[in-house]
Amino acid sequence: MKGAQAKDGPVSRVPRTAQERPQAKDGPVSRVPRTAQERQLPLILSLDTASSCSSVALTRGSVIGGEVVASLSLNSSVTHSRRLLTAIDWLLAETETDWQAVAGLAVSLGPGSFTGLRIGMATVKGLATAIHKPLLGVSTLDALAFNCTGEQLICAVLDARKKEVYACFYRSDLHGIPRRIGAIRVITPQRLVADIEQPVLFVGDAVMVYGDFWQEALGTLFVSAPRTLHYPCASAIGLLAGEMLQLDQCLELATAAPLYVRASDAELSLGVVTK
Repeated sequence: MKGAQAKDGPVSRVPRTAQERPQAKDGPVSRVPRTAQERQLPLILSLDTASSCSSVALTRGSVIGGEVVASLSLNSSVTHSRRLLTAIDWLLAETETDWQAVAGLAVSLGPGSFTGLRIGMATVKGLATAIHKPLLGVSTLDALAFNCTGEQLICAVLDARKKEVYACFYRSDLHGIPRRIGAIRVITPQRLVADIEQPVLFVGDAVMVYGDFWQEALGTLFVSAPRTLHYPCASAIGLLAGEMLQLDQCLELATAAPLYVRASDAELSLGVVTK
C-alpha cells in the first residue's frame, strides 16, 4: 500500500533523531540562548505519565515570566515505556538542546495511574542519575489547576476508578497562580458534591466521566473547563518545577516516590499501606 501523498507529491519524512538531522562537521549544534535573561532562566525537561496521555516538555523559567520552549503530547493505548524515551529524544533533537543545557528534570508525582507514575518516576530517576541534575516532583492535580485562570474556586479531579476521584481545591494568588487550599483526597463524586457551596471550575479527566452527574447535582455551581485542559501536560509540570528549583525544593533521588494517595490492589492484598 502506497503512503499518503500531498496534492503536489509525496510528503517528506521528518528526521526523528539528532543522527538523522543535518549536522555541522563537528557534530550537532545546540541552540544558543537569545538574551542574557534567557541564559539565566533554568531550562527544565519535564514529563507526565499520570494518565493515558504521555507528555514531555522543555520549559524555561518559572510560573511567573517563564515560557514553554517545546512540548509533545500523545494519547494512545501504547504503554508509556514504549514511547517516553523516544519522545524525549525527539524533543531534544528538534529544539537542538543537549543535556548539558538542562538545569533540572521534573516529573508528575501523581495521583494517577499507578503503572504510569512508576514508569515516569523510574525514567526521570535514571536520567537525573546519568546527567547529574536535580530532580523535581509536581502533583498532577497542581499541574491541572495551573492550566486554569480566574478568581473562582478550582477543583482538579482525576478518575481514580472504583467509582472514586482524586480531588483537590485551588484558589489563585495575587499573581493569578492557582494554589492548593486543601488536601489531595480520594473521594466519591457524591461526597465531593457535599463540599461545594459556591461556583467551582472543574478540570481533569474525571469531568468526562462524572460531568453529567455533577451538572445535575450542582446546577449552576458546576462549571467545566474546556475539554482540551482535562489532561495533565508536562509544560505545566515544568513551569511549576522551575519555581521549586528556585526555592531549592528538590527531591532526594534515593527516596523519591510517586504520590499514590491510596494503596494499590496488590498492596492492599499484602497488607501494605502507601504513604
